[in-house]
Amino acid sequence: MTFKTTIAATFAALSFATAGFAADVTVTDSYARVSSKAAKSGAAFMMIENATGSDDRLIDARSDAAKMVQLHTHKEGENGVMQMLHVEEGFAIPAGDTHMLQRGGDHVMLMGLTKSLEHGDAIDLTLVFEKAGEVTVTVPVDLERKPDHGAMKHSH
Repeated sequence: MTFKTTIAATFAALSFATAGFAADVTVTDSYARVSSKAAKSGAAFMMIENATGSDDRLIDARSDAAKMVQLHTHKEGENGVMQMLHVEEGFAIPAGDTHMLQRGGDHVMLMGLTKSLEHGDAIDLTLVFEKAGEVTVTVPVDLERKPDHGAMKHSH
């Protein structure tokens, strides 16, 4: 990638990396990725902060970028191999805490992509919370981001 292209892609990603807000639930540092150009699925990652005084839960996600969108996590199977699992009950977002959706952990799975996701593109993603309701964010596609790269690192 040329320097000019890299600058343009970075500017586009920053332009599209909008934070979502709903009743003091904030979504930041979001990005989406696919494993290859031919991939039929992808994933979205982000930081969700609950600045309210009560616990909440991310219970669903929707996007026109995929035929099916689910909340997933990774869990070690009986044979020691990591498996991706649909988390039907969603992810708890405790009051005053932050929950990271990150590679190798909890994430939003995009299955049956409706178009290829190219570096610098952006997708709209609606997150549905039990109490805060719907939060729609524009998520940049970042195919160059490393697993541990992000604005903040948290352990939960």
